[in-house]
Parts: sequence; structure tokens; C-alpha cells
Amino acid sequence: MVRGAATSARERMPARLGGPRAHLVWIVAILAYAIAVLQRTTMGVSGLEATERFGTSATIVSTFVVLQLLVYALAQIPAGLLLDRYGSRVTLVAGALLMGSGQLLLAHADVVGTAILARVVVGAGDALTFSSAIRLVPAWFPASRVPVLTQLTGILGQVGQIASAVPFVALLGAAGWTTAFTGAAGMSAVAALLVLLLVRAVPPGAPRPRARQDLRRMPLQVARIVRHPSTQLGFFSHFTAGFPGIVFAMMWGYPYLTAGEGLSRAAASGVMTVLVMVSIVGGPLVGALTQRHPLRRSTLVLLIVLSIVLPLTALVLWPGPAPMWLLLIMVAGFSVGGPASSVGFDFPRTDLAQHRLGTATGVVIMGGFIGGLVATLLIGVLLDLQRPAGDYDLEAFRLAFAVQLPLLALGVAGMLISRWRLRRRMAARGLQVPPWREVWRSGRWRRL
Repeated sequence: MVRGAATSARERMPARLGGPRAHLVWIVAILAYAIAVLQRTTMGVSGLEATERFGTSATIVSTFVVLQLLVYALAQIPAGLLLDRYGSRVTLVAGALLMGSGQLLLAHADVVGTAILARVVVGAGDALTFSSAIRLVPAWFPASRVPVLTQLTGILGQVGQIASAVPFVALLGAAGWTTAFTGAAGMSAVAALLVLLLVRAVPPGAPRPRARQDLRRMPLQVARIVRHPSTQLGFFSHFTAGFPGIVFAMMWGYPYLTAGEGLSRAAASGVMTVLVMVSIVGGPLVGALTQRHPLRRSTLVLLIVLSIVLPLTALVLWPGPAPMWLLLIMVAGFSVGGPASSVGFDFPRTDLAQHRLGTATGVVIMGGFIGGLVATLLIGVLLDLQRPAGDYDLEAFRLAFAVQLPLLALGVAGMLISRWRLRRRMAARGLQVPPWREVWRSGRWRRL
């Protein structure tokens, strides 16, 4: 009787946070997210082939991605509610199965309508994935490690973008459309199986926070989360730092490099790979700075946004083909923008109840992808207005890319306003953010 009671007590005892089991769960979640990124970005690297396969224009092909992003963005709040209710294991499996189905449908599509439907299904599955993966981090690891591990989750997941830019492009060129997209669908089936076998929402013995979702009160609960200044600051941080990289990776980066700048396929794939490699270096640094200086998180994001705006402006104004060093600086800015956008998740994490984080995370994710879909569509429209025959050149691409600059200005304004509201709320709780002049005079800047 005593032995049975002891066994029962051990079963109820939570597993040690950050132990070997936690790392296994985290690695599988990263793999599932990386495969989601692969599915997300396959259309971007096959955009020119899509115009030929479906016999349509750049505006229509960009609509594939825009609708995918629109579904992704609009599905974030429902996905967050599902995550709060059912946990990461269920939503990761559902997301992988949806994305695999969409890619399989696209592999055999030969008309525009079917292709659009396929990308909508991919977008719905994608919406369930990243928020589910990062939700596992605070569940399985100590709070002190969460900012860095959240960054690493986003960064390592971008290996999926390398997979779409290199092996997927190679398979597309060698074996054709159907084989390439069928192979991509198979990867999602593998992800679903691994998650089902190895992932749990919380450590054994740990209580899982569940949101009691009264359908009548759900709109009010969502509205409260959306109105909270920490959620809004997270939204605008993700929007401003994230959307240029999303546009470049998912749709217009590869066509711009090949049809605009005249790079070979191999060179363009190399530049797209840099988009991921720089974030692998910069992401942990951004996470460490976020962890060390939590009151300066938004300032860090604003500085990284500046590293996006300056090279993008230079590229738009550059006479003739841009030198490779400028292209790499621009891509590096886009790349570090990814980790900077992930700082947006940290604002609601430190201000909202844990059982509301799924919904809040969904709202934050909407930021970058709403910006991405608007910019992607506007670039496609501007390209077709300038070159109705589809013979896009460098001049057309540069004018189209300039549309991102006012969107960046809008995002910065949103960040500044929501930050002011959040800091006013913090001050009411007795937590003051010292002005920079005081930091400078006291010498604390040396520790920043």
C-alpha cells in the first residue's frame, strides 16, 4: 500500500524542467516548424514555374501567397483558442496534416482555382504550427531560458527555408512540379507522426492550464487580449520587423534576385540561404539581450528595424544593378528582423496569464503576416502595372519594393504609441523605465 502510494506520488510529480525529455520535445517541435516553413516558402521559390504551369500573371501567382498569408493571419486567433484548449500536441499534428494535404493537392493542380485552394489549406495548417511550437518552451523549460529558446525555435525552424531554396529547387528543376510538391507533402506526414509519438503539451505530472471557453464570453475575452498594450506592442513589433523578410522569403526575393538583379539560380539560392544563416548568429544575441535588458526590448526592435530601412532605401535608390555587398547587407537586415519580430512574443508573456498566451501569441503573429500579405500583393500589382507583359526588370522591381517603406513607417508609429501606453500602465504599478539621459548620466549604459 505504501509502495503504491509512493508510485502514485512519483507519477504526479512534474518532470524536471529543462531535462533530456524537454530537449527531445523541443527538437521535435522545431522539426515540425521547420517543415512548416518549407511548405510556406515553396511557392516563393517556384513563382516563375507557377506562372508557366498555370499560364497566368505575377499578380495572380502572388495571390496564391497573399491568400495563404491571409488565411494564416486570420486563423491565428482561432488557432490560439484551439491551442489554449487542446494543447500543442493536437494542434501540431493537425497543422502538419493540413499542410501535407494542401501540398499534395497543389502537386496535382493544373488550374488556378485548385492551386489557390491548395495554398489556403497550407495556410490554415501553417497557422497552427509556430504558436504551438513556442508554447512548448515555457511549459518545458525554466522561465530564465525562455527568451533565448524562443529565439532559437524561430531561428532553427528557418532551416526549412534553406530546404526550399536548395534541395526543393533542385528537385523541382530535375523531376518537375508534381514530384517536388509530393515530396514536400511527405515531409509533413513525417512531422505529424513524430509529434504524435514524442510530444506532450506539458511534462508528466504537471497540470496543464486550460482556458474555460464560454462561447458567449469568447469575443469579450479576445477583445480584452487584443486591447492590452503588451499584445499591441507585440503585434506592431512583429509587423514592423517581420514583414520585409516574409515578403522576401515567401514570394518576391527569389524572382527579384534572378529576373531583377540577373543572378543565376545558384547565386540566388546562396543569397536566400544567407537569409537564414545570419539569423542563426543574430537570433541568440537578440534573445540574450532581451533576457538581460527586458525594459529595453522595444528599443532593440527599433534599432533592428533601422537596419532594415537603411539598406532597403539604398537599394531602391541605387543606379543600376546593386553590388553583391549591398544585397547581402539588405538580406542580413531582413534576416535579423526575424529574431526581432520574435521579441514581440515576449511582451504578452510577461504581462498576461499563461492560459491566455495562445490567443495573445496568435494576435502577435498576425502582425508580420498581415504586413507580409499587404506588401506581397502591392508589389505584384505594381509589377504588373509597369510590365503588363510579364517582362519584369530591375527598374520595375525597385519601384515595387519601395512600397515597403511607408508600411515600415506605419509599423514604427504603432510601436511607439503602444509602447507609450504599456509604459504608462507599468508606471501605475510602480515600475518606471528610466529615460536614456538618466541611464547615460549614471553610467548604466555600460551594462546595456
